[in-house]
Amino acid sequence: MGGVVDEEGIARKFWIKFRNDSVVAMYTPFLVCLASGKLDSEAFLHCISQDVHFLKAFSQAYEIADDCADDDEDKDAIRKMRKLVIEALRMRDDAVRDWGFDLPKEIPYNSATSKYTDFLLATASGKTATPFEKTKVAAYTLAAIAPYMRFYAFISNEIQTLLDPNDGSHKYKKWIDSYSSQSFEASALQNEDLLDKLSISLTGEELEILEKVYHQATKLEVDFFYAQPVVQQTIVPLCRVHDHAKYHLTVFCDFDMTCTPIDSSALLAEIAIVTAPKIDLNASETQLVRMSSTDLKNTWGVLSTQYTEELEKCMESIVPSETVEKFNYEGLCKALEQLSDFEKRANSRVVQSGVLKGLNLEDIKRAGQGLILQDGCTGFFQKILKNDNLKADVNVLSYCWCGDFIKSAFSSGDLGVVRVYSNELAYEESISTGEIIKKMESAMEKLQAFKDILKEGCSNDMEHLTVYIGGSIGDLLCLLEADIGIVIGSSLNLRRLGDQFGVSFVPLFSGLVKKQQQLIEGGSPNWKGLSGTLYTVSSWTEINAFILGS
Repeated sequence: MGGVVDEEGIARKFWIKFRNDSVVAMYTPFLVCLASGKLDSEAFLHCISQDVHFLKAFSQAYEIADDCADDDEDKDAIRKMRKLVIEALRMRDDAVRDWGFDLPKEIPYNSATSKYTDFLLATASGKTATPFEKTKVAAYTLAAIAPYMRFYAFISNEIQTLLDPNDGSHKYKKWIDSYSSQSFEASALQNEDLLDKLSISLTGEELEILEKVYHQATKLEVDFFYAQPVVQQTIVPLCRVHDHAKYHLTVFCDFDMTCTPIDSSALLAEIAIVTAPKIDLNASETQLVRMSSTDLKNTWGVLSTQYTEELEKCMESIVPSETVEKFNYEGLCKALEQLSDFEKRANSRVVQSGVLKGLNLEDIKRAGQGLILQDGCTGFFQKILKNDNLKADVNVLSYCWCGDFIKSAFSSGDLGVVRVYSNELAYEESISTGEIIKKMESAMEKLQAFKDILKEGCSNDMEHLTVYIGGSIGDLLCLLEADIGIVIGSSLNLRRLGDQFGVSFVPLFSGLVKKQQQLIEGGSPNWKGLSGTLYTVSSWTEINAFILGS
């Protein structure tokens, strides 16, 4: 997290809330190149030369905050922080030389820099009429500075974890060491501790303003790194660096636990339980007999427990006792075939139980439209499909029992053009019969759908660049087949099976840094499926930043 901040403090809360903004900045061409050690020196100097302007603005802002603070202890803390900034300014040339570079004599003001410093000084110069209002402005000022310091601590620590401590060849190691040092962390904490203290007396409305100031400063810091000019070839963002004339971007993803925070089978069961009669009713000849809500709930509970218990037994039987030394695709396929038999038996039990009988199609669609997808998921697909310059399409491959549910979930985000491949419920006059029209129950069937879609979309003059995003064990074969397989979330069974058959799980940022090194050293930027390597992310924010760049 880039350092330890008081868990009860407002600075910590703000950092956690807006951390994803900082994660986005990690995937900028500038920081990926810097982390790889292959960033062009001119680009690096252009960036760090702006520190002079930032430090001058910080010194001025701290001076104003000192005047606004009404507590001697607070004033003393602010003066100490300003003294550190002045010392950093005085020693700037020496510090840069210690990193192995020389600052240019002329340091032009970058527009992204001026947007941040103008915002900071405008915040610090807020109009005040009373001593209390002046104290409020001091808090706002520190909130405008805190994200800058926390971000540098965060990103330098993230990069530091990728470096070999015994390898001193990284061109920017001293810069990374400087910002990941205990002394810089102490300075960041000092600013945050005082922000926490000054915020205690603020009202609810003033705390909202404080949060907006912090968030705006965070966004301006991210914009600063996006604005850094990088002229060399880079691996990110994917949609800008791949050849649009040669490649068609084809995105595949799972639905349950990838796009959603909860499995759709549980949601469909909940619809059945909620809409069922409270007691058994005698149905007419034209009606489907339904269980009562109580019986449905009990039956679903039994099915769920049985599924969980038998899944664990199945995993025990298919996972080898010893981890293989290298990627074993054939062994993985055989294991997934056994898992397929388990999934098909489980689906048959659901049909036989009658829990899916009597669902109204309109109820299913309403539930789908009301489903909240994972944060960032809808926005990602909207950007891809509405980008006229990007030749791309999106395909959802899912074990979900009801394709209408998935389509409705995407329709609420104006994503009707997302193509859905899944099982379907059988209906009689918009009422489900309890049968499942089975189209996709195994990893092999998913893989076949993946290949069929690519075959149908082939053209003579374009190739597919494929990305598969998934988080379930049934996604493994598609993840490995895609040019870029991205695992989202933390499915223990997916990792467990993958590890045992030699699949490598690499954090996406780390993988991109290595790709960038290979690219500059003369390697190819092309991606290749079936390498046995999958990239892991914790959120759609990372996927969005990697593929689209924001």
